[in-house]
Amino acid sequence: MNDVLTRQRIIEAAEDVFRRFGSQKTNVVDVARELGVSHGSVYRHFDSKAALRDAVVEGWLRKVSDPLQKIAESDAPPEQRLRAWFDTLRRIKRKKIDTDPQLFNVTREIFSETRGVVKDHIQMLIAQLERIIGDGVAAGVFSSDDPAATASAMFDAMARFHDPAHAGEWSEAGNDAAFERVYALLKAGLTR
Repeated sequence: MNDVLTRQRIIEAAEDVFRRFGSQKTNVVDVARELGVSHGSVYRHFDSKAALRDAVVEGWLRKVSDPLQKIAESDAPPEQRLRAWFDTLRRIKRKKIDTDPQLFNVTREIFSETRGVVKDHIQMLIAQLERIIGDGVAAGVFSSDDPAATASAMFDAMARFHDPAHAGEWSEAGNDAAFERVYALLKAGLTR
């Protein structure tokens, strides 16, 4: 095993510790113990528990935003990109809760403590939607006087299908049909 202590190794260990104990019960000493190092070694990379927690959350959120960014930047037609973006967002979120429900529950707890990181993430996602909508306006397939406001409204309108606060609803019968109805309504309002 590589004995070099890196930020990434610390983040991975912190994720494991957060998963087991939750954010409130986890401290830097727990993470250091997991790595077999002193807490001072962890502090050389992160100046506080909050900084470490933010780095862990940023890593989790990149697993959502990076695939969506590729869709937003792709050369596919805007209508296809818009649908693919929402489908991918839903698929990623559902996979997280299905494959690691314990970590998913911990993330909900930690997100309330990392509002700045989460707010930046949401703004990034809305900017991705804005790009898709703006490209659609430029191509003459979407109609919006303000792609940024439209993107924000669409993101909010679809919250039931991607916001972790609604995770308990995602597996309910009728959720997919409800998504289709809301998506069709939003797309109809956006389409020329």
